[in-house]
Amino acid sequence: MGVLQNIKPETVFRFFEKLCGIPHGSSDTNKVSEYLCEFAGLKNLVYERDVLGNVIIKKPGTQGYEQSEPVILQSHIDMVCEKETDCDIDFSKDGLRLMLSGNEISADKTTLGGDDGIGVAIMLAILDAEDIAHPPIEAVFTVDEEIGMLGAAGLDYSKLSAKRMLNLDSEEEGHLLVGCAGGATAVLRVPVEFEVFSGSYSMVKITVSGVTGGHSGVEINRQGANAAKLLGRLMKALYDRTTVRFVELHGGMKDNVIMKEASTQCILVEEDGEEKLNELVEQYLQIYQNEYGKTDEQLAVSVEVLVPWRKRAEMVCMSHASTRHVIDVLVALPNGVQCMSRDIEGLVQSSLNLGIIKTLDGNAQGNVLLCSSVRSSVSSEKEELIERIKSIADLVGGDVTIRGDYPAWEYKQESKLRELMTDIYQTMYGKKPVVEVIHAGLECGLFSDAISGLDCVSYGPWIYDIHTTKERLLVDSVQRVWEYTIEVLKCMK
Repeated sequence: MGVLQNIKPETVFRFFEKLCGIPHGSSDTNKVSEYLCEFAGLKNLVYERDVLGNVIIKKPGTQGYEQSEPVILQSHIDMVCEKETDCDIDFSKDGLRLMLSGNEISADKTTLGGDDGIGVAIMLAILDAEDIAHPPIEAVFTVDEEIGMLGAAGLDYSKLSAKRMLNLDSEEEGHLLVGCAGGATAVLRVPVEFEVFSGSYSMVKITVSGVTGGHSGVEINRQGANAAKLLGRLMKALYDRTTVRFVELHGGMKDNVIMKEASTQCILVEEDGEEKLNELVEQYLQIYQNEYGKTDEQLAVSVEVLVPWRKRAEMVCMSHASTRHVIDVLVALPNGVQCMSRDIEGLVQSSLNLGIIKTLDGNAQGNVLLCSSVRSSVSSEKEELIERIKSIADLVGGDVTIRGDYPAWEYKQESKLRELMTDIYQTMYGKKPVVEVIHAGLECGLFSDAISGLDCVSYGPWIYDIHTTKERLLVDSVQRVWEYTIEVLKCMK
């Protein structure tokens, strides 16, 4: 028996639970693409799957709507895979363990994937239904949205004819999104030299943890901590007081998730190095708590001694110069809110998020990669931020690779779809929806860039703490969004 079996809308939650049982992390959505094709085949619907895994399913208009203008329904099928350290789920093989508590759906010790699994489920329920009035539908299921909108970037838009689109990838019920920032992922490569250190040393692991984290587009305006940036500050202070060499660094899994934890293994080559380190940890923890106590209450810095002080031993580690280069990049790399909009009050205009840091080592040469999500509603500002990252890379002999570049979705002064959906919402709920432009990236920008004259609105049910293990989806909100979507389709005749 399914966990969500007896809650409404039953068909929507049946599809959502089915999706949650199929591994579908970014870059691992093949099984979901196969499932969508199987579904379309069973329903005798025209469908097409491209080489990336994007799936388009077309359904004719219902009686009386056969000649109506078509509409695109669009969601992405990949999810951000985050889990607690003691969780045994393997995202490449296992489904999620869903939990229902009152009005909230969550997953046991993992992200839920409500972003955008619930949008996919609503679309499937509409395609499955025989009693919902609607114009011809072009249902577009894209892949790898969470790692740079790669599916939407590679979609063949000539397969679509509609000039209006409902995007079901928003997390605040009652909000109609009609514009968003453009963005890109900037991967900075710092080349490092590894060498055999011979002498006396101790080896420690330093970890910054307890950062709240969250979606870098939705929650960057909280201006909370980033674990890698805090680690960089601490390591700069340690480097200035004693001799330290990096062995490796690690932190984060997704460039668009604010980093919750970052760590380094390093060697200290002075006998009082551990004492100095512990003093600095105590000092900087107080600094961090003073700066981020309101946004990151659980912030912590810990030290684990991996190898006690030993004499005349050998260890492969980064050279002195390479260690300094990595520290300099960590400290200098811009991060967080860079500029607020001068036109829309409270809107973040430009930001960066250092979401991943990892060490790729070789025999003598290796690399430290730092992946940042860059966003801006102003294309020139986005390019300027990328140039700043490239300049930092130049200073240490590194380079920057840009991937997942997507355009901003510009606000339309006139939108029949926006007016229609606003009127329907006010009629159904007795109040106007919030119509807004957001800083987070949406695939609507790519669709609008590719389809001339596209009229588009994004919306969805309440989902809290997306991209974290605290993610919750509200049942009654899904019911209302389902009813609202049905009414919008009905009025598209």
